[in-house]
Amino acid sequence: MELLASFRPRRAFPAMMVLSIVTGALVGLLVAGFEQITVEVLLERLLDGPLWWQAAAPAVGLIAAVAILRYLGRGATPSTSDEYVRAFHERHPRLPLSQLPAKLLAGVATIGLGGSVGLEGPSVYAGATVGHSTQGLFARWLRREETKLLLTAGAAAGIAAVFKTPATGVIFALEAPYRDDVARRALLPALLASASGYLVYVAVLGTDPVIDLGGQDSDLSIIHLGGGALLGLVAGLGGRGFAWLVRQAKGLEQRFPIGVRILVGGAVLAGLVVATEAVFDQPLSLGPGVEATEWLRDGEHTLLLIGCLLAFRVVATLTTVGAGGTGGLFIPLAVQGVIVGSFVGQAMGVADIGLYRTLGLAAFLGAGYRAPITAVMFVAESTGTSAFVVPALIAAAVSQLVAGSSSVASYQLDKREGLIERRLALPLTSALTTDTLTVPPDATVSELVYIHLLGRREREVPMVDGGTYLGMCGLEQMSDLERGAWNDTLVADIAQRDLPTARPSWTLRDAVAQMDGNDTDLLPVTDDDGTFIGVVRADDILRLDEILDETEGV
Repeated sequence: MELLASFRPRRAFPAMMVLSIVTGALVGLLVAGFEQITVEVLLERLLDGPLWWQAAAPAVGLIAAVAILRYLGRGATPSTSDEYVRAFHERHPRLPLSQLPAKLLAGVATIGLGGSVGLEGPSVYAGATVGHSTQGLFARWLRREETKLLLTAGAAAGIAAVFKTPATGVIFALEAPYRDDVARRALLPALLASASGYLVYVAVLGTDPVIDLGGQDSDLSIIHLGGGALLGLVAGLGGRGFAWLVRQAKGLEQRFPIGVRILVGGAVLAGLVVATEAVFDQPLSLGPGVEATEWLRDGEHTLLLIGCLLAFRVVATLTTVGAGGTGGLFIPLAVQGVIVGSFVGQAMGVADIGLYRTLGLAAFLGAGYRAPITAVMFVAESTGTSAFVVPALIAAAVSQLVAGSSSVASYQLDKREGLIERRLALPLTSALTTDTLTVPPDATVSELVYIHLLGRREREVPMVDGGTYLGMCGLEQMSDLERGAWNDTLVADIAQRDLPTARPSWTLRDAVAQMDGNDTDLLPVTDDDGTFIGVVRADDILRLDEILDETEGV
């Protein structure tokens, strides 16, 4: 009987599996509607429209996206897939369902009106949000340590639906949160959600490949493996540079107001439309970039033209991101990889140019997102080609070595951390106490003792004058002072002013190191200008273990 009982599933297991399937189906329907409106209703009509409208549409889309996020989304940011990675690592993830319509509509406006970002960003956000919301509704049937599994499952379903690649959806959702690790525990829910999301989506919109590279055969040779290594080297350098540029583009939000970014971004995107129309006879800077891959496939092109196309696409994507557009970077990275592969293949004079496009896609995508397995699986599923998985793996692996730790994702961690490491990596503000009473420099030692040390059982008290931190006063500082001098001695006369302070941008690891080095259990926190913010106590840092125990079931 004990043996039979050991095979009995956990109480939450059936509920988790059923909810994963339901989540995937809901996400598949949602993403199908999102893509239909974005591509069929808006983007296809834009590409068939007059040149003046093609040039003006991206700016209109950016303005509409910003307005939607600000008013309908109540100040929501344009971040999408980054929000999934951030929520994955948070102890208490927040993905408000109320912001989902605004994010999707902002994505429709950005991409449907020609913004050079991908559909997968809003799709991943939609999947993660639906999964997180489903988790909240049925939390009573699930274990505490399984609180993030449906969030991961929903993200997998979003990728599976928008690319019609269920295996890629699973791997991306598990691989994206870390640069050098995968979220293994979420595998089964992600598989179920990815499969159901894919099935529902293709039942609505069909199974045509997202990218048809063409011109591929099934012969595998040492030349192909060498070509994969070469493309991995080139794409790794390119992916590393592009990731740096993306970080700079995202940082423009802190440096320039939104009006300036939209004005400049709209002008740049309009100029790119005119330039690509003049050079290629079609506006290849518009949209995620699938039309650019079709242009590459249709006939022979000079290296100069291919290089120009890569430059135009990179600038278009960076401009859309910097101007506040809503969308993902998965497809733009893939398109840039196809262009790089075409350039290298043609420069080498190879006959099988389609192979090099495939390898470039795998290498550039893997380097940009630090997700090599996802890149190779995406190649196999999205192009309908599996013969070159081995050289694609080589290309992706080499690109990882060259790209280093760079990534276009803002919240990726290097790898999973243990309990202590997670606690020490938390921001200092998680243990910050801001309502601490302070003592002015003109207070007497008697007031310090009776009001603070005895009345509030404090050992040390910050001395603050008009909001500016001056030092610490406590038992240690007054230990040599006679009792009769308490009423006549000011705290300014005994305060220790050379003790170190912390900054709110520190982590708890920084705070612990500072406490240990100065043999204290209380650390004052100030701004760079010396303004007092609060204190961090060693006891509060230790109690964070209890919080983690309650929220993660440790």
